[in-house]
Amino acid sequence: MSALPTSMTAIVIDGKGGPEVLVAREQPIPTPGPGQLLVRNSGAGVNRPDVAQRRGHYPAPKGHSDIPGLEIAGTVVAAGAGADRFRPGEAIMALVNGGGYAEYTLAEEGACLPVPATLDIVRAAGVCETFFTVWHNVFERGRLKSGDWLLVHGGSSGIGVAAIQMAKAFDARVIVTAGSAEKCAACLRLGADHAIDYTRQDFVGDVGEMTGGHGADVILDMVGADYIDRDIRCAAEDGRIVSIAFQKGAMVTADLQRMMLKRLTLTGSTLRVRTNAVKAGIARALEANVLPLLADKRIEVVMDSTFALSAAADAHRRMDGGQHIGKIVLTM
Repeated sequence: MSALPTSMTAIVIDGKGGPEVLVAREQPIPTPGPGQLLVRNSGAGVNRPDVAQRRGHYPAPKGHSDIPGLEIAGTVVAAGAGADRFRPGEAIMALVNGGGYAEYTLAEEGACLPVPATLDIVRAAGVCETFFTVWHNVFERGRLKSGDWLLVHGGSSGIGVAAIQMAKAFDARVIVTAGSAEKCAACLRLGADHAIDYTRQDFVGDVGEMTGGHGADVILDMVGADYIDRDIRCAAEDGRIVSIAFQKGAMVTADLQRMMLKRLTLTGSTLRVRTNAVKAGIARALEANVLPLLADKRIEVVMDSTFALSAAADAHRRMDGGQHIGKIVLTM
């Protein structure tokens, strides 16, 4: 393999604010430490946490790159001590703690997955942040099982389109909320049993009707604020509400009596600050349970759009506009 260059193009956050603070700059190529891989990226997923970081609300964990980007796919070019599963030249996809918006990124080997031969490597860049999040929150924390009703808010988002497909693959029933007729139709095409346009309908009443009065067994909430109390109202007895974001606000007012009477569980998580061991455990669960579904195309990576790395600001404008359906990916 030819010698690596000494510098790379990366997107840095110059200040905080709108997409215009995303600026391309030359940076040194990082060196892999113990247990790490250096990956030449083919693509990097764009996600809501990147937007929060750009706005100054979600800084990188101490000791990790402050370059945005939490998921990548590309080719291994070097390995640190003890990283011996993936060899230089192999295609991998990875959940990373930052550094994805760059030509090269460090990845902890435990949080890496092989790219199936049937999966385009640019699409693979849209897998890890989304699929890790859905598996951990819907299947591990939410304990979704066959026959359950899953309610997904933001069904046309990258998280939403993955949650629909994964839940249906494991024989659950799915209701989504989305913000337009077009988005609802896209969710139904992916297999959702019902789709609710939240700009025109009251999802609380609709969920009750759609489930024959049973309610939602698991609710994946990325909205927060007043949605949490509404989730409590439409949850099934012994239901699980899992919060992964709070786009409308983190402070909530909730009817605890109703929650107690229904014996509900309200939980939540964020992956970025979890240990390497936790992320490696999720990766192995995905490799066993979900990677075969991606490999034989029973689950697809739904792509909204791709942008060149240098156009990261335009990719964020697309996300900020809220019209995307599926994943936005930067290409190198």
